[in-house]
Amino acid sequence: MKQDIIIIGAGIMGLASAERLLAQGASVTILERNKIGQESSWAGGGILSPLFPWNYSDAVTQLTGYSIELFPAWTSSLKKNTGVDPEYNRSGMLIFPPFQANIAMDWCQTRGITIEHIETPLTRINEECVSSTGKKIDDHALYLPDIAQVRNPRLISALFRRIKQLGGKIIENCDVYPLNTESQQITSVTTACGEFKADHFIVTTGAWSKETLGIHALKLDIKPIRGQMLLYKFDTPPIDHIIVREDLYIIPRKDGHVLIGSTLEDVGFNKQTTAAAFENLIGNAGKILPLLYQMPVKRHWSGLRPASPQNIPTIGRHPEIRNLSINCGHFRYGVTMAPGSAEILVNELTESAQPFDVSPYRMGWDGH
Repeated sequence: MKQDIIIIGAGIMGLASAERLLAQGASVTILERNKIGQESSWAGGGILSPLFPWNYSDAVTQLTGYSIELFPAWTSSLKKNTGVDPEYNRSGMLIFPPFQANIAMDWCQTRGITIEHIETPLTRINEECVSSTGKKIDDHALYLPDIAQVRNPRLISALFRRIKQLGGKIIENCDVYPLNTESQQITSVTTACGEFKADHFIVTTGAWSKETLGIHALKLDIKPIRGQMLLYKFDTPPIDHIIVREDLYIIPRKDGHVLIGSTLEDVGFNKQTTAAAFENLIGNAGKILPLLYQMPVKRHWSGLRPASPQNIPTIGRHPEIRNLSINCGHFRYGVTMAPGSAEILVNELTESAQPFDVSPYRMGWDGH
């Protein structure tokens, strides 16, 4: 693939797309307005699954399912080539009530996904805390043992190193202004770092996609949704599995860090953290894991997810601009969908066969 390609945006989608394009022989430059991977790609938890996959459309679960299958080999290759371990970990996921057990069990069994209805071990882990606080913990959960997680900041670091190894260029602190077009083609992009020309341009700016595309966004419906998270640090992990209850999740890392997330707030591009979210997250997480009440919060942050209707991203060529593509709008599951989305995008650019029907990811231009 002998093309000069400019990618606008160095989040997980831009980096994953760049790595795959470089492997195909393209010359790639990534333009990033801040620092690489510091928006939603860094802010999220790295759970490699929709929280309740049976509640999503086939367009979401097909892409996440395919992408998840790529993760073991992908992260292993990144670790081998860069020395940075993304910490892929098949930790399993416990889902606490309320849930519709029959729907969940049927959905998983139809697709050959292992799921169990079990008594939760948390009543034993936190027996003393429960007795002291008097808070009742639900004693049954759904368990998906094959759900994995990845440490997204480390995945970003590994991709950064790999892109450099493959000869890719990354220019940070480089604001991109409206795209310069003529005869339904981008002629160049004007930036704070000068003017850039290329054969093809790819927008991977997440929640900022419409702003980047300007008048070329058509009816694309991508907007920021704020998510706030908390971080704790234990000497050893207090739990072994990811825990989910409604929109709340608790993610244990191997080194004792525990992430609590996340809110869903439609507040535009406001990334400010709030006391209300802080108290809400602590209160809801503490009902599940009372040990948290005894620990200080190490960090509180927020990120802006690129929200799209039904969580369905837009991937592929622009319907009007010949040398423009997009890989955006993955909402809550950008990390999960990253390797699969990059493959779909590059397959289209190289006119290669797709792994499945990708037409749902072209509908975003019409404001589906």
